[in-house]
Amino acid sequence: MMRELTIASLYDLDHTLAASYLAGFTYPWEALAGLSDFIAALGEKLPVEEYEKIGDQIWAAKSAVIAPTASVTGPAIIGKNSQVRHCAFLRGSILVGESCVVGNSTELKNVILFDHVQVPHYNYVGDSILGYYSHMGAGSITSNVKSDKKPVVVKAGEQRLETGRKKVGGMLGDFVEVGCGSVINPGAVIGKNTSIYPLSMVRGYIPADSIYKNQGEIAEKEP
Repeated sequence: MMRELTIASLYDLDHTLAASYLAGFTYPWEALAGLSDFIAALGEKLPVEEYEKIGDQIWAAKSAVIAPTASVTGPAIIGKNSQVRHCAFLRGSILVGESCVVGNSTELKNVILFDHVQVPHYNYVGDSILGYYSHMGAGSITSNVKSDKKPVVVKAGEQRLETGRKKVGGMLGDFVEVGCGSVINPGAVIGKNTSIYPLSMVRGYIPADSIYKNQGEIAEKEP
């Protein structure tokens, strides 16, 4: 087992409604297959004094703000005090945490956003899990399918972990900052508190507490 790639290393489960679900897996991409069913079941259990059902398998906190131009397909849960802005496209199997921003023209599919995540401008996030307070700069995306359409393999140094899935996006740990215009390639895993330079092409595992400048230049953050 590569500890750095595990859910326990990447995420503080105190900051998501999916805590009990994620705790049942070792690696984050393992949670993608059953996410839709989990969200649908969770939605039925949400407290009615805080959440309301606004569509077919769509639940939103009463404190959430969803633009009338946004498109939301269930199963989906929008957490407390979150914003879904103009022309956002939520394609189903989506859990948006508390105080999140899903911005204009941002597209989500089969994702977990922990609390305080921001994907605020022209982002695509698919088959991915974004940790507490992670942020994707304008135009940055997760690519979730390889060009050869083969199952995604997560790579960390000489280690290779088969996911068995053709669609795996990016696994961003807590407090990850992704610069504008960057592409997170299929199966990339970014450790906690790491910053990605703008216009980066990110592959494999990027260690926690790092500054990613390019594929051959990763600096350790100063304490």
